[in-house]
Amino acid sequence: MYNFKGRFGFIIVHRGRNVPILSVLKAKHSLLHRSNKNYSNFSKHPKLLQGSKVIHVHRRGFGMFVARFLKGALKLRYLVLGGAVGGGMTLQNKYQAWKDSLPDMSWLDTYLPSTKTVDSFRESMISLTERVKDIEIDPKLMSVGETKWRDLQEWLNKRIDEAYEAAKQSEIESYQKLFLESFENIIKGASNQTQVKALSFGQERAQPHAPKENTADKRIDALQQELMDVQLRYQREIERLERDNKELKKQILLNKHSRSKNKQIKKSLIDMYSEVLDELSDYDSSYSIQDQLPRVVVVGDQSSGKTSVLEMIAQARIFPRGAGEMMTRAPVKVTLSEGPYHVAQFKDSDREFDLSKEEDLSKLRLEVELRMKRSLGRGKSVSNEVISMTVKGPGLQRMVLVDLPGIISTVTKEMAEDTREAIRRMTQIHMSNPNAIILCVQDGSVDAERSNVTDLVAGIDPSGKRTIFVLTKVDMAEESLADPQRINKILSGKLFPMKALGYFGVVTGRGRKEDAINDIKQYEENFFRTSKLFRDSMLSSTQLTTRNLSMAVSECFWKMVRETVEQQADAFKATRFNLETEWKNTFPRLRELDRDELFEKARSEILDEVINLSQVSVKEWDSLLLDKLWHKVSHHVLENIYLPAAQTCNSRSFNTTVDIRLKEWAESQLADKSIEAGSEALKTEFSHFIDKSMANKESDKLFDTLKRAVLEEALKRHSWEEKGNEVLRMLQLTALEDRCVNDKHQWDSAVKFLEKSLKERLELVQKQLSEMFGPGTWEKWVYWKSTTSDQKQRNMVKSELEKLLYSDFNHGPTLTPDEMTTIRKNIQRSSRIDISNDFIRDTWAPIYRNHFLNARLGKAYECRKAFYLYHQGLEELECNDVVLFWRMEQMLKVTATALRQQVMNREARRLDKIIKEVLEDYSQDQEKKISLLTGRRVTLAEELKRVRQIQDKLEEFIQALNKEK
Repeated sequence: MYNFKGRFGFIIVHRGRNVPILSVLKAKHSLLHRSNKNYSNFSKHPKLLQGSKVIHVHRRGFGMFVARFLKGALKLRYLVLGGAVGGGMTLQNKYQAWKDSLPDMSWLDTYLPSTKTVDSFRESMISLTERVKDIEIDPKLMSVGETKWRDLQEWLNKRIDEAYEAAKQSEIESYQKLFLESFENIIKGASNQTQVKALSFGQERAQPHAPKENTADKRIDALQQELMDVQLRYQREIERLERDNKELKKQILLNKHSRSKNKQIKKSLIDMYSEVLDELSDYDSSYSIQDQLPRVVVVGDQSSGKTSVLEMIAQARIFPRGAGEMMTRAPVKVTLSEGPYHVAQFKDSDREFDLSKEEDLSKLRLEVELRMKRSLGRGKSVSNEVISMTVKGPGLQRMVLVDLPGIISTVTKEMAEDTREAIRRMTQIHMSNPNAIILCVQDGSVDAERSNVTDLVAGIDPSGKRTIFVLTKVDMAEESLADPQRINKILSGKLFPMKALGYFGVVTGRGRKEDAINDIKQYEENFFRTSKLFRDSMLSSTQLTTRNLSMAVSECFWKMVRETVEQQADAFKATRFNLETEWKNTFPRLRELDRDELFEKARSEILDEVINLSQVSVKEWDSLLLDKLWHKVSHHVLENIYLPAAQTCNSRSFNTTVDIRLKEWAESQLADKSIEAGSEALKTEFSHFIDKSMANKESDKLFDTLKRAVLEEALKRHSWEEKGNEVLRMLQLTALEDRCVNDKHQWDSAVKFLEKSLKERLELVQKQLSEMFGPGTWEKWVYWKSTTSDQKQRNMVKSELEKLLYSDFNHGPTLTPDEMTTIRKNIQRSSRIDISNDFIRDTWAPIYRNHFLNARLGKAYECRKAFYLYHQGLEELECNDVVLFWRMEQMLKVTATALRQQVMNREARRLDKIIKEVLEDYSQDQEKKISLLTGRRVTLAEELKRVRQIQDKLEEFIQALNKEK
């Protein structure tokens, strides 16, 4: 609370709120003029004084004004007025700051209309309202709300998009309509002219003064010539319109391509259909399926011109050709479709060939020829493997054609013996498809009686419901035939026994390789324009030229496609259901993995086993390598080093012989033998992991054959790095040079090693003795065994030899001549049997070996406790055997350590790389995968996957086909 002394002697300070001085002064001033209000009015409002405190200052003459002053000061309207004034000023300052912070929007004046323009528009609208105020609006229209207006907008946007697509089609349709109208007018005009002239000709003949017969013939010839001219004019007009239409389509396709270059490219209908055919071909390459999709099969005799007909339809010379030589050696499937550019592309390649360039055409023909040669098997002249190709271009008729090798009558020496039968069998298989359109091509320049293909086609399609007959080389036929009317009979279907949907005559060139398609088309047009044969015949012009043929074949093709594609989809739907049912009943808990997916799964398991090699402990590697090393070198150490030295029975000679032979062996063979042992250890360990994996119950037994094949192939390819040989040799020589056994533990280890080696060798020798001398007394009585005559003789020799060894315990390894003579005489005296010296020597070798090894083993037992005597350097101690085997043991340990390091650091990774290479090779070899991954589980999954793919593509194609309708 604050006190303020002023002129009037007091001020009111409200608790929690400061009352402005200006408000107080104004309140006082107003109270001075309200003399009719007294203090009693103030007292009636005690709430106004709550929270306030009045401070009295005794001033003279002002007591009466206190109550009035307080009443005016506490009026709420003055408080509100003061707050409004302060708040308004603050708000104005804030607004001005916010306005200044806004960006400059003056640039909108360029795009927004001015105030003057808006006012003018408003005035015009007011004027318009005044004019139409008497017009009544239908209340139904007024009921259209925002929802209906929004629906209308969406509908309009959708229709605009559809209209844009329809506009392109309407351009083509309008052009086609113009073409048809022109055609009808030409035909009507020609017919009217012909009828008028024919009528006048009939009237002239009815008159009494009719001209002679030759005049009538001239008039008939003139009418025919005029009709032919009309047809030719019509033909030229059609070709002109067709050229314009082709250019128009090209521009439309280019325009569409430029607009959709950033969008996903949509496959054309014919491309989708071609993919379905490829899937069917891969599913059953023998074409043995009962229900197949349509295609146009081009058949004919060799050199009949079927390839030329196909090139005229494709508008490019895309096939290799030879003079009188069979060039088509495999079926070639050509998918024709529209496109902005005239290009060709193989199914399994991304490369495009520009058919407007002769260089690309030559490369394309060469590629077709190479693919045909690659498809041929050994000793075969033709192949059943289909070469798929796509040809696109503006104005091309959409269809799928299959060009087959020409039917031959004679097999030359350069061909396989079964070529003729193979071609006929291939042709029959392709034509046997009930939905295939047969394009039967007949050479018009040869006698009809020499035709092979017509009889073949008549046997496959006797009713002619899917056959189109094409007569080629009509120009040559017109020149060579003595009876030109035979051509009319052929094209009328009256000569050959076969039937057909239509008959066409074409000219596909003059037999020159350098002629382009346009030159051939021009030649064909000129021929039919000037040909007297067709001018005099009653054939329709629609039966002539390859253009009319192409249109007729395309129309027939799509008609058959629409009739059969849904049946094919239903057939595969049923097949899929049957296969899925079989899988659920046979393999209920397994995923449907095809051969490629199974191979990838097996690849992962095999590579995991290679990784497990790094988990083998150092102790395990050392133990395995020591066993492999001793197994490799034990025979050489015992037979070539130890036994020759020990049999000298002289300590100094023993050490000299051992040192010389050890050094020679270490420098020449030991390193190589050690590497062989290391390689075998690596293979053994890896094989152990593979066997363990296959023995696991959770392992898929389907992979066992593949794993075993990969293991064998990888180990066959693996070879140890040779650069470690020299380092290993130096380590071994250093280890073998050390002759000092340092402690008792090493001495005991060497003794055990010596004893173990001698016992192993003794076991082998005793087994040899058992085979040489036959069963003993125990075996004879218990197992009822007996000895042979040879064994009896050896037992007699054995008895004499044992007496010799008993008398001379340290006998040498060889028998003296006197000893040999004594043994022979003793045996002859006792049994009267003459024994040869060689027989005695053969018997002596194992007996002496057994005797000597037992003696050395006994010596080793004596050396067990001789370590301290050895350290004292006693020369009479004969424990050189222990020192030798200690040196061998140290060398084996050093070698095993070096090999282990090489295995873990280098060879395991190299083996991993080799295994990956083997797996990659197998993944590219389909025959290998088929042979290694077999069984109903694999074939059923493969078939089920393929049927699903075909069904999906068929359904996708049917949807696109229905949309096009």
